[in-house]
Amino acid sequence: MIRFELPSLGSDMDQGKLLAWHVKPGDHVKRGQVVAVVDTSKAAVDVEIWHDGVVTELLVQPGETVPVGTVLATLLEPGETAAPVTVSAAKAKRHAVSPSARKRANELGLDPETVQGTGAQGSVTLADVEAAASNLKPVISSLPSTTLVTDRQGEMRKAIAAAMSRSKREIPHYYLSESIPMAIALTWLQKKNEGLPITERILPAVLQIKAVSIALQKVPKLNGYYLNGVFQPASAVNAGVAISLRGGGLVAPAILDVGNKPLEQLMRELIDLVKRARAGSLRSSEMSDPSITITNLGDLGVESVFGVIYPPQVALVGFGRIAVRPWVDRDEMRAVPVLTATLAADHRVSDGHEGALFLAELRDLFQQPERLLGVESKGK
Repeated sequence: MIRFELPSLGSDMDQGKLLAWHVKPGDHVKRGQVVAVVDTSKAAVDVEIWHDGVVTELLVQPGETVPVGTVLATLLEPGETAAPVTVSAAKAKRHAVSPSARKRANELGLDPETVQGTGAQGSVTLADVEAAASNLKPVISSLPSTTLVTDRQGEMRKAIAAAMSRSKREIPHYYLSESIPMAIALTWLQKKNEGLPITERILPAVLQIKAVSIALQKVPKLNGYYLNGVFQPASAVNAGVAISLRGGGLVAPAILDVGNKPLEQLMRELIDLVKRARAGSLRSSEMSDPSITITNLGDLGVESVFGVIYPPQVALVGFGRIAVRPWVDRDEMRAVPVLTATLAADHRVSDGHEGALFLAELRDLFQQPERLLGVESKGK
């Protein structure tokens, strides 16, 4: 028997509100399939399941708010046989929905068997169906949209405050920075983008994400989680990308397995991730799996950013704007585009020496940008 629990979708999440099921009892599900939608303080998130199986029972109904770790549903593992159900019990379940409720559920596209009943002996009434539909697509006409946005922003600010307060309280941060000449990398990128449509050109931000993933191979202690007093290294670089939301607030969903993806694919995934984050359509794996966070405020004109680590991660990399500065190279003064890269790291896991090695490797990668080509491009 598989117990499908509400996952933690970030260090600032203690509970979630189930908005909808995408499955019903008897459905076969595959690993990675989106089976439910859960509302957190930051966004409505598509929740995936990480087992193959057959849904047996939905234990939480749309509209219910439950703590992280609550069993949302049970499933049979492949090959597992369910306990026999008596004919009378099955018949009683089929007839626990009033005719008007069933008709209305069909009109709304809801499975009436998944609706929480409040009628006699748990029967599903017309009011129950209407309530389930309103939870699935909340429409509060009596409140202006600005009020709803303000409420969401308020909850998000509370969640961010809780996570960042915990971070500064529990994590002994140390900070390092490095000025990186970018002339070689930008010239290389310009040549790579020549002839490509604007929609397919690779942005410097993608080079930064890729460079972080490669530099982490040299200093793996910066990629992982500090849990129960022990560092747990991540098996892949899942780069959480800090994305500002329209109207305020931010989320940091992950681009998964950055090290094994070419630049072109990372560019497509970054565009898609930003678009879905701002539309409130993220997946649970993107929210729960970041192993390091990257924040870039260069487009706002900021020279450098010293971030706060998202627990249980152990490092955050920041990038500012690429600015033209005087630079001495071989006793010659030149105007050079320069990027300031910063590192916030957890002193319980790494020391300044390791952090410095990471930033030095990052600097060297931008002087040899061909090393940033993904696995599909190697040898070409």
